[in-house]
Amino acid sequence: MTTSTSNTAITPLFSTDYHIYINHTDAGGIVYHANHLIFFENCRRDWFTKLGLNGYFLQTDDGQVQHFVVSQAQLQYRKAIFLDEIINVRIDKVELKPASIVFYQSIHRHLPPEVNQKDTKSLDTLLSSTKIVIACVKNLINSDQPSTPLENSSDAPIPVASATPIRPIRVPKKLHDMIQQAVTQHTDE
Repeated sequence: MTTSTSNTAITPLFSTDYHIYINHTDAGGIVYHANHLIFFENCRRDWFTKLGLNGYFLQTDDGQVQHFVVSQAQLQYRKAIFLDEIINVRIDKVELKPASIVFYQSIHRHLPPEVNQKDTKSLDTLLSSTKIVIACVKNLINSDQPSTPLENSSDAPIPVASATPIRPIRVPKKLHDMIQQAVTQHTDE
């Protein structure tokens, strides 16, 4: 087996196609840079759904509700994505950490075979790639910590959503095991 540094040579863990609509683009018909993140997010959500998981809101092993937040995103834009294209968004690799999941993802353009029948490598063009770390967190406002009721005075503090404390927690065993099983099955194929 030949090893390649290009993401196009790697069989992805998961891939799905998305159609590019006008709302994804700027005035010039090029996908707005932040929408790459949306396509990567949708791909991760679609993979979780395929695995039978309820996306980003899961129960921990002790019954607490936890969710995921993006704690790091490194993107590399290589080529423009245009209106009316169909792109293939992939999860190329996943690393499980105690309190986070690292996703290596990529977006590709599929060129029709008649464009260049001699060079099959050019049929799949890498458009962008990313390393995204999603951290597993618990919102302490929803935990069993005692809360202070607001007084009926105008001097009472108003709760601020951005001040809601969250803390990292371990990736739930069920989720960890399902992802590990999917990675293992993919490696065995």
